[in-house]
Amino acid sequence: MSTSPTRIVMKFGGTSVADLDRIRAVAARVKEERDKGHQVAVVVSAMAGVTNRMVGYCHALDPMADAREYDAVVASGEQVTSGLTAIALQALGVPARSWQGWQIPFRTDDAHGKARIEDVEGAALLACMEQGVVPVVAGFQGVAPDQRISTLGRGGSDTSAVAVAAAIKADRCDIYTDVDGIYTTDPRIVKKARKLERIAFEEMLELASVGAKVLQTRSVGLAMKEKVRVRVLSSFAPMTEQSGSLVVDEDEIMEKELVTGIAYSLDEAKISVRRIPDRPGIAAAIFSPLTAARVNVDMIVQSVGSDGMTNMTFTVGKADQARALAALEAESDVIQYGEIQTDSDVVKISVVGIGMRSHSGMASTMFETLAERGINVQVISTSEIKISVLIAAEYMELAVRALHTAYGLDAD
Repeated sequence: MSTSPTRIVMKFGGTSVADLDRIRAVAARVKEERDKGHQVAVVVSAMAGVTNRMVGYCHALDPMADAREYDAVVASGEQVTSGLTAIALQALGVPARSWQGWQIPFRTDDAHGKARIEDVEGAALLACMEQGVVPVVAGFQGVAPDQRISTLGRGGSDTSAVAVAAAIKADRCDIYTDVDGIYTTDPRIVKKARKLERIAFEEMLELASVGAKVLQTRSVGLAMKEKVRVRVLSSFAPMTEQSGSLVVDEDEIMEKELVTGIAYSLDEAKISVRRIPDRPGIAAAIFSPLTAARVNVDMIVQSVGSDGMTNMTFTVGKADQARALAALEAESDVIQYGEIQTDSDVVKISVVGIGMRSHSGMASTMFETLAERGINVQVISTSEIKISVLIAAEYMELAVRALHTAYGLDAD
C-alpha cells in the first residue's frame, strides 16, 4: 500500500507556464498526480515576462502610480494563467476551475504592492477538491481590507502556494520551477555544487534571505511556521523517486552537515555615515528615519574613534539606496554627520548550516580562506547558523568557489 501523500499543492512558476505548450505540460503533470489517487490543488504564477510588462505599463504612465491600481494591473497575469491552466486540464478530461485571490478569499493587509497574508480560508477549496474538481489558484494576489485587489510582492506566488497548503492541511507543497532542486551553491558558478536531498526550514530561510533565489524568503518563513513540507523540483525533468529537494523540519534530517550551502547577493549597497558625534541615542537617530521610510537595514558595523567621533556602516537593498539617503539627509541636523559615503559595487557572501551551532572554527575558516586569496572583508554579520561578509563585487565568483571547497561541499 502506498504511503505517499494524499493531498498535494502543486505550484508552477512563470517559466513553467511560459506558453501554451508548457501549460499543456503542466496540465499533464497535474493529471499524472491525480491519476495516482492524490487530491491536488494547483497554484500558478503569471506567464514568464507578463508581470514585468504590466509593471512597465504602470511606470510608463506614472512612476508614482496609485498602488491600488498598480495591483489591479499586475495581478492580471495570474488571472489569465489560472484560467488557461483550468482549460488545459479540462481538455485532458480533468474537472478543474480557476480561483482568484478574492474568491477564496486570500485576506491580506493594506500594504498594496507588497501585502502580507493575514488569513486564507480553505473551506471552499476543500469542497472543490472533495467534488473531484482541481482548483487552480491565481498566486501572488489577495484582497485587502478595502476590498481592493492586493499583491504580495515579487515571488509572492511561492507564498501563496504555501498558504494554500497550510489552509487545506496538505501533506506537501511542490514548487515546480526551472531548477531541479536546491544546491549547495549556484551550480552556474561552482560546477561541483551538489543537489541536497533535504534541507531544514531554518537553513533554507537563511539561504533565501541572503541571496539564494530558489525559494522566496516569506514562503520559507510561512512553511516553517505552519510546518508545511516543501519540495523544490523541475517542471522540465522526468519525475523519479529522487526528484527535487525537500525542505523539512530539522527533526527529519538524520545527519546534520556543518555547512549546508554558500549563498551570495548582488543586491546590496553599502552606506557609511561618517564623523558622527559619539553620544547616546545616535544609532536611533540614524535608523529610526530609515524604518519610517520602510528601508530594511541588514549588516551593521560601528567604529568609534579616539576623538569622540564615530562611523556607522550598514547595508540596504540597492532599490532602497536612494530612499535611504533621502531619509538620512532629511535628518542631517539631528544626526550631525560629517559625510555620507555609498558603494553599490559590493556583494554579500554567506555560509549557512545548522551544524554550525555546535562547532567552533567556522568563522576562522571563512576569514582565512578569503585572506589567502587577497579578498578584504568590509562588513561582518552572524547568526546562530550563518556567517555573512561584505566584499568587493569583483571577487564574488572567486570567494564562492574557494569557500565551497574550504567547507568540503564539492561533489566528488
